[in-house]
Amino acid sequence: MIRLIALFLFLLPVAAGAQNVPKLVPDVSQREINIQSGFTGAEMLLFGAIIYPRGVAPEGQVDVAVVLRGPTRPVTLREKQKIAGIWINADSTDFRSVPAYYAIASSRSLREIVDSKTAAIYELGLERLQLSPSGEVDAAEQKRFVDGLVDLNRRNGLFRQEAGTVEITDQVLYRARLNIPSSVPVGTYTAETLLIRDGRVIVADDNVQVRIRKTGFEQLVTIMAQDYALFYGAMAVLVSLLLGWFAGYIFQRL
Repeated sequence: MIRLIALFLFLLPVAAGAQNVPKLVPDVSQREINIQSGFTGAEMLLFGAIIYPRGVAPEGQVDVAVVLRGPTRPVTLREKQKIAGIWINADSTDFRSVPAYYAIASSRSLREIVDSKTAAIYELGLERLQLSPSGEVDAAEQKRFVDGLVDLNRRNGLFRQEAGTVEITDQVLYRARLNIPSSVPVGTYTAETLLIRDGRVIVADDNVQVRIRKTGFEQLVTIMAQDYALFYGAMAVLVSLLLGWFAGYIFQRL
């Protein structure tokens, strides 16, 4: 009996603390993005509300960061070098866990709202992504390849980091807009919202999923290439031959 009472007294402040934690109600403007011919990209709105205990917002400033992350995949990054006037593949590094897409928006600069340890735990920011490089590579060379991979994806629009773009109204409502490029890979994406105060993440919610898929003729081509590779290759060769023959026939008539 004494042990039960002691356990109850130990858990009581924990339960009281849990009741004082705010709750996030996140959502996105669209749960599904269809890629068709002529797709030039999309803009996604991530929004939601912060529900405080007893409906009273705490004193002081709260910050919000939203992250849209695509499915992870292995990537091999090769470095090209010019040898004897010819560009060839030189060194390479394998990464086991690279998100197909990563975008983060925050109400203020990440350096202002979270410390480096918290940013590393939640992978907040492009420099905090855990890409899991494999192989025995010294730290300097590993960082060079990581920076190169991040820079390549940033230039392709697949990695984005935007500070000051999350709007918070009365410390209750928030919203942010993220651009989806036309080259975005298909798959199931996760939208995560993090509520930050005094340099700590007090609530993190990643229950919103977004599906990006190809439809129409693009989907048919993808299925043929993945599931019927031999037939797809044969058809591609046949179509090329027919187009070449037709072009030659037209030029003979002119």
